[in-house]
Amino acid sequence: MRGKLLLTVVAAVMACGVAKADGLKQIGKIDVPGTTLDNYDIGYVDTTTHRYYLADRTNKSIDIFDTTAEKFLGRIAGFVGVQPKGDQSGPDGVLAFGDEVWAGDGDSTVKVMDVKTMKIVDTISTGGKMRADEVAYDPKDGIFIIANDADEPPFLTLISTKPGHKILGKIVVDRATDGIEQPYYNASMGKFYVAIPQLDKDIKKGGILVIDPATAKIEKTIEVADCRPQGFDAGPGTNAILGCNAGSKGSKIPYLTAVWDFKSEKVVATTDKIGGADMATYSSKLGLYIVGSREAPGGPAIGVIDAKTNAWVANVPAAPNPHSVVANNENGHVYVASAKIKEDGCGCILVFGQ
Repeated sequence: MRGKLLLTVVAAVMACGVAKADGLKQIGKIDVPGTTLDNYDIGYVDTTTHRYYLADRTNKSIDIFDTTAEKFLGRIAGFVGVQPKGDQSGPDGVLAFGDEVWAGDGDSTVKVMDVKTMKIVDTISTGGKMRADEVAYDPKDGIFIIANDADEPPFLTLISTKPGHKILGKIVVDRATDGIEQPYYNASMGKFYVAIPQLDKDIKKGGILVIDPATAKIEKTIEVADCRPQGFDAGPGTNAILGCNAGSKGSKIPYLTAVWDFKSEKVVATTDKIGGADMATYSSKLGLYIVGSREAPGGPAIGVIDAKTNAWVANVPAAPNPHSVVANNENGHVYVASAKIKEDGCGCILVFGQ
């Protein structure tokens, strides 16, 4: 009887039903109008404006949602959309500050958007051939950083957010032999930290770059073994969550997700219950790390880790490709884009909470 009940619960979740994990459960969904959502990338929540932004490749736009009413507000079009090569599709990384939204596009450009007019107001070329992807922002110095992860060699571009949007520097990362993933700005350290899945063609050796925004140079490269870092977000204290791609198809590394410490520059905890991950985030409201694990043990899932103890809590089964996850630290909700793939996804935004 217990086995039959478990199968029933998993089946319901895979059909976009309600999922639970020690206080985390699906509490709703947000419909996405237009062409049915089946291709998307990064999401970002701005708690100041109560907005959630999603890179919607299907509709060639940045979609904007109200996180108070939890409804679709509109979209800013003008991106290249889905291309034959995924590395040339866009939009990709997205971030908002003030009245502006910045996002990378598949044509190696950064689009600057005005939220009030809902229009693109500037296009900045990074000079590459492939997509301009994941992003971070240094509010102290007004510097935006974006990764061209698919160019060879991959590189990072630092851009001023002041009028004129001057390019402040370009950092070629020769040691990154499988792209560049999520940058993160640590305000207390005054540095950018950037996840690198693979160093020196060694599939078991990833790393984290430390970059000084003032000099636009790499200060150091910290090696991280058996993780293949992708997602990156700060947690409580000096800890951070790494969404490890370890365990993904072809990686030849067992499942792994890691908690990393900015101070010691070392991994302080791991779990083999989650792997094959992309985006990872921390919810201060829930006290949880949430990991988008498209190739988790047992199938696609949202991995949940207690940020206080660094202990794995549960994997919530999810529709295919739940890689885009963001946390709203104002209301404690977690947003997960769900593609309409056969009968498994909803083509909507799944909302999780307590």
